[in-house]
Amino acid sequence: MTNQESFNELKLKILKGLEKTYEDLLKYKKAKKSKLVVMRDNKIVEIDPE
Repeated sequence: MTNQESFNELKLKILKGLEKTYEDLLKYKKAKKSKLVVMRDNKIVEIDPE
């Protein structure tokens, strides 16, 4: 396995982990009925996680 292949494999694992974390965060926010805080157009806004 070349360095590039190792890098691509690691990159995919990290992206899958981030996606899973985001899904878990949305589930948690829905369960607690709390707002999700995000940045849009350089402003911090609260949105419902629906």
